[in-house]
Amino acid sequence: MGKFRNIVLERGDDLFYLTMNRPQRRNALSLDHLKELQTGLDIIGESDALGVIISGAGPVFSAGHDFSDMVDANLPEMRHLLWTCTKVMLSLGEIPQVTMAKVHALATAAGAQLVASCDLVVASTQAGFAAPGGRGGWFCHTPMVAISRSIGQKRAMEMSLCGDVIDAKTAAEWGLVNKVVEPESLDEAAVELMRRATRGSAFSKGVGKATLHKTMEMSLKDAYALAVETMASMSQSADAKEGMASFLEKRKPNWANC
Repeated sequence: MGKFRNIVLERGDDLFYLTMNRPQRRNALSLDHLKELQTGLDIIGESDALGVIISGAGPVFSAGHDFSDMVDANLPEMRHLLWTCTKVMLSLGEIPQVTMAKVHALATAAGAQLVASCDLVVASTQAGFAAPGGRGGWFCHTPMVAISRSIGQKRAMEMSLCGDVIDAKTAAEWGLVNKVVEPESLDEAAVELMRRATRGSAFSKGVGKATLHKTMEMSLKDAYALAVETMASMSQSADAKEGMASFLEKRKPNWANC
C-alpha cells in the first residue's frame, strides 16, 4: 500500500498492520522514517479501519532516533526532527483507531517512546525496554514524556537516570506493557487483544479514546466536568441508544457507528 522505503503498510479486513522496515538500521527513527510513519498514521486515521498493529522487522523493534541524522545537525534541524517525532507520537493517541505495539525484541529511547504512545502493548518474553540517554552525554527527554505517563515518576527516574534495559515482565509490572507472552504466541496474542479492544461501536471508542487522553491531563474536577458532558452528549448517539436497547432486549446490537 503506497510507496514506502522505511515501513510496510498493509490492510487486512478491518485492521491495518504497520511494520517498521529498516532492519539494517535496527529500525532507527530517521527523519524519513518518521515522515513515512506519519503518512501511514494519516492513512489509517482517515480510514474505516478499527485498529493498527505496529511491529518492527529484524532483530530489534526500534533502536530509537538515528544518530547518523543527528550527529551533525544544528539546533533548527534538531528541533525539526524532534517535533516531527513528537507529531508521530501524538498521532498514535489522536487517531480514532486503537493503536497497538507488538514488541518482539528491544525497544529503546524513541522506540520505547513509540511503545508508550500506543494505546495497547503486547510484548514477547524476549522484548526489552530502555531509555539509555542518561548513561551517555545526552538524556531521553522526549521519550520520557510518554514513558513517564505509563510508569510513574519514580520508575521513570530510575529508567532514565540508570539507562538499563528492563525486561518484558518488569515492563508489564511497571505499566508499560499490557501483556507478555512467549515469542511463538506473540502474533496470536496481539490480534486477540486487538479484537477484544475493537469490538462494539467504533464511533464510541474514538470519542472515548480522545476524552480519556484529555482527562488524564486535567485536574480531577475538570476531568469529571469533561467526562460528564461527553458522556451525557454521547448518550444521545445512535450507537449509545442501540447499545442500551440491545442490552434490554437481550439481542445482538447493530452498530451504526454514529
